[in-house]
Amino acid sequence: MTTSIIVSTLRAAGCVFAEDEADLLIAAARDDAELTRMVEQRVAGLPIEHVVGFAEFCGLRISLDPGVFVPRRRTEYLVAEAIALSRPGAVVVDLCCGSGALGVAVAAKQSIELYSADIEPTAVSCARRNVEPIGGQVFEGDLYSALPGSLRGRIDILLSNVPYVPTDEVRLLPAEARLHEPLVTLDGGGDGLEVLRRVSVEARSWLAVDGSVLVETSEEQAPIAAAVFEQDGLAARITTSDELYATVVIGTKLR
Repeated sequence: MTTSIIVSTLRAAGCVFAEDEADLLIAAARDDAELTRMVEQRVAGLPIEHVVGFAEFCGLRISLDPGVFVPRRRTEYLVAEAIALSRPGAVVVDLCCGSGALGVAVAAKQSIELYSADIEPTAVSCARRNVEPIGGQVFEGDLYSALPGSLRGRIDILLSNVPYVPTDEVRLLPAEARLHEPLVTLDGGGDGLEVLRRVSVEARSWLAVDGSVLVETSEEQAPIAAAVFEQDGLAARITTSDELYATVVIGTKLR
């Protein structure tokens, strides 16, 4: 299958970046038969990251399995904010970690003690391939219940890329997300902030003094999320990136 045929096939299927995706598929395929199969998977709607088995995130290649949430480019801003707050030796927890991309990206810029956790067994298996080679640990379970008790009161940076799409709006997401990513990674409940509230209510007991929890939200949700953090005893602030169209809410445990 020639490059031009692949590009035409992908373009006909609605792939906006057909040329770039063709290059990725050709580079990832071990032979023509696998290339044909991968093109067919992409045409059928499987996310390109699931087809090739990795995602590009913060300049890193993150191993990715089908059925695991694909890290979004806008979430690179959440990582940048975490790096700005971190220090050498910081205890960093990536809660709702998916592939483990966020914690791995922080560790690539700073020497940290990394722990990651997710409720999805498929995500945990994927995260272990990304996190354990750099010395981190991955746990399976529901939010804080997955973490060892020894981390309570010691966490300097708590990254939690919780789902924040309101339930009624999940149907409006692109088919790639709706059909190929677990609903639990997308659906944030009635107003999109139900999981965030669960993270917030326990955050203070897990954070070290001056430790921070960082979450991504929509611009409209951010003031509500900040108020949730404040209600739970954290000093809250909102930061935004116009370039990445990203909004991050940070809650800090003060003395």
